[in-house]
Amino acid sequence: MGAEATLTSKGQLTIPKDVRDMLSLKPGDAIAWTVVDNHLVGTPRNLAFADLAGILGDPPGGPATLAEIDEAVRDAVATHALGKDLAGDAP
Repeated sequence: MGAEATLTSKGQLTIPKDVRDMLSLKPGDAIAWTVVDNHLVGTPRNLAFADLAGILGDPPGGPATLAEIDEAVRDAVATHALGKDLAGDAP
């Protein structure tokens, strides 16, 4: 799916309606922005953390630090959005 938005003079973007509908975005929902290989990736933050707690079971290596979690999320976003890992290899 392709969609386009224009950056305003105030640095604002309007997410196209079909994209908002596809992602179930509502006014007030937060979007986390990440730059990966010069691509802007927006990830909706419209789930509560409690909705995700325990979904994967216990981590095999024990609890992860916030830095490890952030790195894993960046890697997953890059793989999903760009079809490759951060090293540039195909998944």
